[in-house]
Amino acid sequence: MAITELEETIVKEIEEQRPPFPVGLLSRREKDLLIERGLVGLYRWYTDRSQTTRNWSADKSFDWRAFRTDHSPEMNTLLEGFFAIEQFVVDYTIKTIQEVRESYGRSHFQIRWGAEEERHSDVWLNTLLFSRHRSPEWIEDYIHTLRTGEWMVPWDDPIHMACYVVIQERATQINYVNMALAARGQNENPVFVNDVDPVLEEVAKKLVLDEAAHYSFFLEVLRMHLYYYPAQTLDALFDTVEHFVMPALDLHPYGDAFNEALYRYGIYGPRHYASDVLRFALNGLGISNKRALERGVKRSRLVPDDDGNLRETAFFDSLDYDKVEADVKKIFGRIQRYEQDIGLDEVYPTHFVPSGLKEYISNQP
Repeated sequence: MAITELEETIVKEIEEQRPPFPVGLLSRREKDLLIERGLVGLYRWYTDRSQTTRNWSADKSFDWRAFRTDHSPEMNTLLEGFFAIEQFVVDYTIKTIQEVRESYGRSHFQIRWGAEEERHSDVWLNTLLFSRHRSPEWIEDYIHTLRTGEWMVPWDDPIHMACYVVIQERATQINYVNMALAARGQNENPVFVNDVDPVLEEVAKKLVLDEAAHYSFFLEVLRMHLYYYPAQTLDALFDTVEHFVMPALDLHPYGDAFNEALYRYGIYGPRHYASDVLRFALNGLGISNKRALERGVKRSRLVPDDDGNLRETAFFDSLDYDKVEADVKKIFGRIQRYEQDIGLDEVYPTHFVPSGLKEYISNQP
């Protein structure tokens, strides 16, 4: 029977409305490619935004001659401690790039991240120099002592590292938020009553903005993994939460004193970690709390697939998967708008592709 003109029109409309991606459960290779496309697009967008909105100098963006030289011993302990942690940026950058070097987007972002974190090290070094609390010779010896240590990555796979840096970046941000409050005179601890310093406050505020941007980037990375690999990502996240410690404290010669000062003087402690870091990060991922995360991981382990290892069915009660999907769609939407701005959509456009996981599971007997 010959196809009529009306039938041809209907067929054409159906073809035009067909989504540009396969419907159904994606293969591992397909999911990896989608995550990588998202990483590359997110890295390009992030770099443009960083250069246009947060391009500051550790030397010339602050009035260092106005930096106070009479800070309390407790404040000087914090300045020395933050410099110690941040100056390991060379290890943080090199080691992490080695772990993720197969990913163009992730490894190139780490180079950008390292450049931004390098100025954090420089700005804390300037606080030591301009505070005049220590001699330049003491600071040189201090740097030499620190550099005899070497930071190593706590995990050797990209998903664990994505979980780790989400928590670490948020924790660092909270540290600097509270440092800014102390420098503004809004810390309730009496040891900081005479530590008001507008220059130090401005330093801490700049760092807060950087850490917030880094946290947001890594949160998006983790969201993509959580969407396409939910069970594996929940496993890694739970493992990370259970064993998380801030980096390089064990390499700091006065690490115990620094850590005690953070806790005792209200800059950062277990309460901040539980509420301002962990709960905040988990909510951003569609997980209500740590108990829900643990429950989702344990339940998923009870439901293997035919091969005995997929475990992709029992976590929906603990994870707001619809929220995760909506957030991942927003990531790809942002990438698409950026590609349209520069014309890349005409050459190599990035598309969001549904995982098909929830539909697949709902259709299983």
